Amino acid sequence: MTTLVRPALSLIVLMTLITGAVYPLVVTGVAQVAFPEQANGSLLRDDSGQVRGSRLLAQPFSGAGWFQPRPSAADYATVSSGASNLAPSNPALAKRVGEQAQALYVPAQGPVPLALLTTSGSGLDPHLPPAAVAYQLARVAAARQLPLPTLQALVEQSTLHPLVGPPVVNILALNAALDQLAPASK
Repeated sequence: MTTLVRPALSLIVLMTLITGAVYPLVVTGVAQVAFPEQANGSLLRDDSGQVRGSRLLAQPFSGAGWFQPRPSAADYATVSSGASNLAPSNPALAKRVGEQAQALYVPAQGPVPLALLTTSGSGLDPHLPPAAVAYQLARVAAARQLPLPTLQALVEQSTLHPLVGPPVVNILALNAALDQLAPASK
């Protein structure tokens, strides 16, 4: 019996050390050297060095002077992130989207872009298509008392063109740039 148990226990201890300690430490070390910003959460810092958020996670902004991200089914909480799992035929989803569309609707601009009405799969997607950001330009320009072309240029500078997929705008980074351009009134 000991001839079977002893090697099995030794193998369990060895594999636990390799897969539970050595491998994670090696991968973490390589990531810290090769990709330090990404390995540390892609944090966005202000001029004083204080962390304002992660470029990888959406966060809520309140007030007309900010670009709004996609809605979040989990209220932007990372622990309970996820989609609402409501089917397209669910009346609760139709009601929420309808209320959101009514709140965001600007008559002169046509229908509200779908990206401003629907949640992402994780509920934490920090990116919006440029059209969804452009829909918000007039409101933010009026609230910040900025000329529309200045804001359009800021959005153009903040637009990311990934290797694969359509262009996107990171709302947290855009709002940080906006606050540097014209700080929000406290």
